[in-house]
Amino acid sequence: MTETHPPVALDAGPDPALTALESEAIHIFREVAGEFDRPVILFSGGKDSTLLLHLAIKAFWPAPVPFPLLHVDTGHNFDEVIEFRDRVVAEHGLRLVVAKVQDWIDDGRLEERPDGTRNPLQTVPLLDTITEHGFDAVFGGGRRDEERARAKERIFSLRNAFGQWDPRRQRPELWNLYNGRHKPGEHVRVFPLSNWTEADVWAYIAREKVELPSIYYAHERDVYWRDGMWLTEGPWGGPRDDEEVLRKMVRYRTVGDGSCTGAVESTATTVAEVIAEVQASRLTERGATRADDRLSEAAMEDRKREGYF
Repeated sequence: MTETHPPVALDAGPDPALTALESEAIHIFREVAGEFDRPVILFSGGKDSTLLLHLAIKAFWPAPVPFPLLHVDTGHNFDEVIEFRDRVVAEHGLRLVVAKVQDWIDDGRLEERPDGTRNPLQTVPLLDTITEHGFDAVFGGGRRDEERARAKERIFSLRNAFGQWDPRRQRPELWNLYNGRHKPGEHVRVFPLSNWTEADVWAYIAREKVELPSIYYAHERDVYWRDGMWLTEGPWGGPRDDEEVLRKMVRYRTVGDGSCTGAVESTATTVAEVIAEVQASRLTERGATRADDRLSEAAMEDRKREGYF
């Protein structure tokens, strides 16, 4: 996403399915702008949040995006992703709010987990920052194909005053009509990519020539095998004595806390090659590469009930 004008396809014919998904997402952004006072877009620099930002730019062009961005930074991110995040924010003149998990650890509001992973620690900083800034609508890049708990959620997902999700309070969404009503202190999570699949995301990235962090494409990296995934060393720690470090050609299907986000062996260095891999895969990206979703059968749903995305 290096261009400062709305990117358009130059060499690909229109795909009606992608065009319909794009139109739906743009409609959702504009609905939120009309219904809510203080929306914010979650932006980590990952592919789904980058796609969200791309769609937001299209939705409001030639005006600037009217919302700030928010990143809950675990401190265990990949350097390539943070560099990309900051560059995109600067190029588009956007305002980025960063909630650092480390600040919550330093002042005692959170404690490090024994396993070292910080992904589950994002909930409290997220909810505190939403309250501090008075955000009443929070855009996220969640998709229904990622995980079974996300498949249950509506595009407009009401959260109570404690940021918690109750599946029993789901509202019907018929004919693209969205109910954004909420009481003081409540807020709504908004998922414009709900109906997209991983294959749709990559097809749209190809069509629109959306730039992504380099780690989404195959590259050489030192990795070690743990819990069925290739992990890499970082500020979150490294291999145990019995874990051998190998140099592999890998790429990341999703990015998050480095302690629990695995790479997959790959030779896909282009968008077309990534699309071919995605189409051949039998595992969702989170199921294949996110250890935090393997804690229990309902790991994601439990975290969502507490306020996680």
